[in-house]
Amino acid sequence: MNRINELFSKKQKGILSVYFTAGFPGPDDTAPIIEALTEQGADMAEIGIPFSDPMADGETIQNSSQIALKNGMTLKKLFGQLKDIRQKTDMPLVMMGYLNPVMQYGIEDFCRDCAETGIDGVIIPDLPFADYLRDYKPVADRYGLKFIMLITPETSEERIRLIDEHTDGFIYMVSTAATTGTQESFGEKTLDYFRRINGMGLRNPRLIGFGISNRATFKAAQAAANGVIVGSGFIKALSASPDNIPQAVRQLLGQLRK
Repeated sequence: MNRINELFSKKQKGILSVYFTAGFPGPDDTAPIIEALTEQGADMAEIGIPFSDPMADGETIQNSSQIALKNGMTLKKLFGQLKDIRQKTDMPLVMMGYLNPVMQYGIEDFCRDCAETGIDGVIIPDLPFADYLRDYKPVADRYGLKFIMLITPETSEERIRLIDEHTDGFIYMVSTAATTGTQESFGEKTLDYFRRINGMGLRNPRLIGFGISNRATFKAAQAAANGVIVGSGFIKALSASPDNIPQAVRQLLGQLRK
């Protein structure tokens, strides 16, 4: 069983997935970050592929991506850093990035290398769903990879149900139509969106991401779905403790749960 499916079969609520940018803060920090997240109880890690134009990301993640690129991070280097990662963790690993680097790498090569290094899922925010069904899903299925699709408050019910029917992993619920970043609390409009999706009876589990940075947003998102995805908050913690990754993880968990 794919590790993503296995996680959700064992744990239906309270899941914490943490995003970080590969190559940030240091060029060789990918494996140490995954190890620290594993040791301190994260349920899943999302490994960001740095890109020069990350359109869905806010300033914090954009800056981390630029630093990672200056540090020399590439997809080829990233796969090299992950070649022994399954000796160090059993938690699900998801690779998240934009379509351009994946296309340049080659979809067949990308999916094969994901499978060989133990990647369980892939998130490509700018991959059109029709292109996924036609060109990517057959390759992903061959390698046992779960392609995770995003929905937003503006996504139609028809499209949500189509995504739910043709994917198998989890649905990434974007809390807002804006870019990633931090916010103090969710407004009533966002909470209504959470309730609406919760009432649709979807077969796939859901994780809520974008804007989760403190106990209030963490608890609200946890209550409305199977779990949450935290990104910008962890990037900020890494920026504050670039030479002490375990401390950055502790800082993140502290600000979410205090």
